[in-house]
Amino acid sequence: MDKIFIIGAGTMGAGIAQLFLMSGYHIVLYDVNEQYLKVGKEKIKNALNRMVEKGKLSENDHALMLEKFSTTVDLNEAVDCQLVIEAIVENLEIKKDVFAKLDKICNENTILATNTSSLSVTEIAKGLSKSEKVVGMHFFNPVHAMKLVEIVKGLPTSEDTVVKLENICETLQKTGIVVKEGPGFVVNRILVPMINEAIGILADGLTDERSIDTAMKFGSNHPMGPLELGDLIGLDVVLAVMEVLYDEFKDPKYRPHPLLVKYVRAGWLGRKSKRGFYHY
Repeated sequence: MDKIFIIGAGTMGAGIAQLFLMSGYHIVLYDVNEQYLKVGKEKIKNALNRMVEKGKLSENDHALMLEKFSTTVDLNEAVDCQLVIEAIVENLEIKKDVFAKLDKICNENTILATNTSSLSVTEIAKGLSKSEKVVGMHFFNPVHAMKLVEIVKGLPTSEDTVVKLENICETLQKTGIVVKEGPGFVVNRILVPMINEAIGILADGLTDERSIDTAMKFGSNHPMGPLELGDLIGLDVVLAVMEVLYDEFKDPKYRPHPLLVKYVRAGWLGRKSKRGFYHY
């Protein structure tokens, strides 16, 4: 497996592309327009340039990586790629539309992976002729630094597909854990409700943002506080995961806190919008 097609040039898509480039793969980065691609490409180039400046990457390796990197606005260029990774907006219908197109474009051996953080892989694969090749490949932000990948097995996902992703994770120097499909998988089912609870503590006026984060960093030895982490993930993503958990389980403990909803409505999404629970 050598040529990887990545859909989405945002934070996660660009991060995944950079990771695969650094591991020696040929990368085709796709998005719906050239402006998105330009921004994503600049993120990757800047990150690689910083590594050269710090002596973590040789000039020769840097040049080879750029030779193996291309961008496109044509989804049909996925036709000769062995692995496609979708990393777009966390919207089930949009993802299903993309996978329906890929099902027609790609050959029977191409693995179709989604970077969804909580949505049903089984639902994404529903009705596709190559449903056994559809699988979750959930990376974490920042992609280059986080060691875990959740390999999410939908009901039709074949064991061969899972084994191939496990092998790919090894080449990326990541730890891949195989997870049966379930709302939020493992990490987000634990993590996102904790962030939601921290938002509730803030809304109740028990203390301020900084104190909540300090409490969890020093009291539970977490590297980041839950509100800082929510800002890093993106509060829109946090809300999307909470909504999936609530819709799937119908359990009130997963109800998104109204303050989280308000922040997302206001466009206060965290680091990517320069304002969330903190200013950036």
